[in-house]
Amino acid sequence: MSEATQAEGLNPELKKHTFEAEVAQLLHLVTHSLYSNADIFVRELVSNASDACDKLRFEGTNDDSLYEDDGELKIRIAVDEAAKTITFTDNGIGMNEADAIENLGTIAKSGTKAFLDKLSESQKQDGQLIGQFGVGFYSGFIVADTISVESRKAGEPADKGVRWVSDGTGSFTVEPITKDTRGTAITLHLKEEYSEGEDNYLDRSKIKRLVNKYSDHISLPIQMRKEIWQEDVKEDENDDTPVGGQMVLTDEWETINKASALWTRSSSEIEDDEYVDFYKNISYDMDAPLTWTHNRVEGRVQYTQLLYIPKKAPVDLYTREQQHGLKLYVKRVFIMDEAEQLLPMYLRFVKGVIDSADLPLNVSRELLQESRDVKSIRDGNARRILTLLANLANSEDSDKQEKFAQFYAEFGDVIKEGLGEDAGNQERIAKLLRYATSTQDGLVTSFEDYKGRMKDGQKAIYYLTADNLAAAKNSPQLELFKKKGIEVILMTSRVDEWAMNFLTSFDETPLQNIAKGAVDLGDLQDEAEKAEAEKAQETLKPVVDKLKAALGERAKDVKVSTRLVDSPACLVVGEGELSPQMIQMLQQMGQDVPASKPTLEVNPDHPLIKKLESSEQFDDLAQVIFDQALLADGGQLDDPAAYLKRVNELLMR
Repeated sequence: MSEATQAEGLNPELKKHTFEAEVAQLLHLVTHSLYSNADIFVRELVSNASDACDKLRFEGTNDDSLYEDDGELKIRIAVDEAAKTITFTDNGIGMNEADAIENLGTIAKSGTKAFLDKLSESQKQDGQLIGQFGVGFYSGFIVADTISVESRKAGEPADKGVRWVSDGTGSFTVEPITKDTRGTAITLHLKEEYSEGEDNYLDRSKIKRLVNKYSDHISLPIQMRKEIWQEDVKEDENDDTPVGGQMVLTDEWETINKASALWTRSSSEIEDDEYVDFYKNISYDMDAPLTWTHNRVEGRVQYTQLLYIPKKAPVDLYTREQQHGLKLYVKRVFIMDEAEQLLPMYLRFVKGVIDSADLPLNVSRELLQESRDVKSIRDGNARRILTLLANLANSEDSDKQEKFAQFYAEFGDVIKEGLGEDAGNQERIAKLLRYATSTQDGLVTSFEDYKGRMKDGQKAIYYLTADNLAAAKNSPQLELFKKKGIEVILMTSRVDEWAMNFLTSFDETPLQNIAKGAVDLGDLQDEAEKAEAEKAQETLKPVVDKLKAALGERAKDVKVSTRLVDSPACLVVGEGELSPQMIQMLQQMGQDVPASKPTLEVNPDHPLIKKLESSEQFDDLAQVIFDQALLADGGQLDDPAAYLKRVNELLMR
């Protein structure tokens, strides 16, 4: 940020600051791209006020003096039609000058760039993205041409207040003020188009409806001045003309939300609409959740869990350093907003609230990491979510099946991470996985489904990893299995090969990658086929030895294949070794990968292999066969130019 400067001709204590570059870009996008979602500013500013009160409640557990003899936390919304302003006031933790500059003039979030990119693409469609990246305050500039903030931090003297003002362009000013009460008041000076007509936010009834829609379950009273009907006084008592009147404001403040923590109520008393509204409030998601679970857990650790599965994946789902987690309360006292320790990383998309009766009120992040009780809560949350998903997956209800299909399309790859991260729930996770197969294209086949279709005598679950479905279905590795009518699971996600390193069997049936090691079909391969394979090994030995010499260090070994039918050759890696796709993925991630050489398997019945022994271009042809096998396996050529040169020379001869 640039150095603060004194605003010309103004109070000498008034300092002008320039917004960080990303904030300026954000403000431009907000004010020019989100008009269709103008209502969200009410939700965002109420949520920020609630957070400020929660932070005071947390800090106050160790220092009662912060309450300053005002322990009734609340949020107030005031509308001034004459001044064309809306003011959101809270008596929460408040800010001093340094806090105001830091919190309102910068965005210290690692996801800011991703947010800006997404917002640029969406153009008025994704107002819900604002809350996901912690920049909700700036949504006020959708409806306001100027925002002023007056605040004082709890526990600091009255003369340490601060006033922050900006018109949402390139700069803002701050100046010290005297503020008798702690907390923050945010005043929006509405633009002309938002102070009249259908988009009139000076309409108190409209503000009430928006609070009821977005913030009804904030566990603090949200108040507005009470309006009452006042009849006109008749000058003549004998006049039979109907009495008129109008709504007038009183000095009394009334609570316009339910102000009760939803999760503390019995699930039988809560309507689905209430669950949905609460989810939207805590997640800043405009869509309803896919499903949810609400339970009171009894045992060594007692806690209430209200967990939601979103309908769509957030834009930062694969930004693993981005903060994720649940809201943590202890006996309804807010502790932290994103307690990531309460969920394993592979369930980072889950939103919700945990309210514990056992954790100490002064719990800190360090204590959370060490606590046995927190581990118990994390394990309980994981089991509950996996059970919820299993109920959807195994239901005969078409709506629930559709919900599971929606979930898997959005979060299937993330769930697979759990195979390596959560050994205790590995079997539960494996039962949720769905794949395409060599006979079915959709992601509909589970390991259990596959086992039910296994051929008599088949002793393993066969699978193949590839970059995409087309590559998998055309892989040379499948040829023998297609010939024998053996179904093979096709895994086409980048995470699959990594995940399968941790899953070696399912329901006591081993899993076998058909592209690794020797193919042993056991009882599915008859004695005549085995004898023919052994004969081919002897017949083709001179060609195999010559291929080894021609390929040199490129191949670990050369063998006669028993898995090929139509292709001349394929590459095979040993059990426990990395495939070419996995090596490529790790290298793209900047990781050092140990050298790994594949084995070249050749098809003794293919005309190209039969012609090798008498070919005058044996070495060039050997290199081309190896390169083609590498390409078919999803690998990349080290020297594409050399490959093209060899192919061209062979074509011209």
